[in-house]
Amino acid sequence: MRAPTIRDVAERAGVSKSLVSLVLRGSDQVREEKRQVVLAAVEELGYRTNAAARSLSERRTRTVGVLLNDMRNPWFVELLDGLNSRLHDSGLHTLLADGHLSRRLGEDLTRTFMDLRVDGLIAVGTLPPSEALRAAAARVPTVVAGAREPELPGVDIVANDDERGARLATEHLLALGHHRVAHIAGEGTVGELRRRSFETVMREHGLGREAVVEQGDLTEEGGYRAMVRLLAARERPTAVFAFNDMACVGALSAAEELGLQVPRDLSLVGYDNTYLARLRHLWLTTVDNAGHDVGRRAAQRLLDRIADPARPASLVLADPVLEVRGTTTRVSRS
Repeated sequence: MRAPTIRDVAERAGVSKSLVSLVLRGSDQVREEKRQVVLAAVEELGYRTNAAARSLSERRTRTVGVLLNDMRNPWFVELLDGLNSRLHDSGLHTLLADGHLSRRLGEDLTRTFMDLRVDGLIAVGTLPPSEALRAAAARVPTVVAGAREPELPGVDIVANDDERGARLATEHLLALGHHRVAHIAGEGTVGELRRRSFETVMREHGLGREAVVEQGDLTEEGGYRAMVRLLAARERPTAVFAFNDMACVGALSAAEELGLQVPRDLSLVGYDNTYLARLRHLWLTTVDNAGHDVGRRAAQRLLDRIADPARPASLVLADPVLEVRGTTTRVSRS
């Protein structure tokens, strides 16, 4: 039995093929009664659009390429949820690629997206410089989400207000009476923004000399190693603000292995408010950087740029919120 065609739908509904096409594209130029007649015919016949044929006629694939810095980062789950929900509402589908895997293979998956003729690109997280991404951004609408780089002409950036978030974390620890506060720093522009904000707040409270920064690498292992180094110092910190939740989990493991109790002996603050922070046996105090909101805003910026490719590039920042849980308390004076 052959599959029903658009001609069959038109004949069943008693309308033209062009009107059926307008209804299937969601056009607002069709009267509601006609739309309902066409949709009823579609349902009765079990008609399904041919995606390939539609792509050829519209010169669109209705797909968006999403290049992630590293799929192992749990914060991306929140961002992708917001991203996908908004794109799905607009009839677009996402194709995911892991930039970390791409670097390991010595390939650039951006070129693969271009070969697939995606309608737009979203780069999620801090990605290394890529000529392929720069070239793609000059050809298709592109948005950077959850990071501040790369900065490319005509490319919108949608991110968390990292300076504000780091300020919330640092001021929380100072308000609890901690003076010896350390920061496990991240990488890239986001890492620099959070580190700089931490140091600024410490100086504002007359504690610039007490501000210790230990470099991490965004991973649990990096947080663990950084904490071991911090706790080996003669005057170890009483509180630590980690670049992200994964680093904070590593720092927590190191502290407990060295015989410290969190938060009695050491207060810890993470960043991202991922599912890790919400696990009951961790219950991390952390900064919620509005991952879902960042994802939805990034999707909307891409939709706006698809509709108007010449629009000026913009920087959109979501407001962070401090989530106080079980890894911070007032400093012990004993």
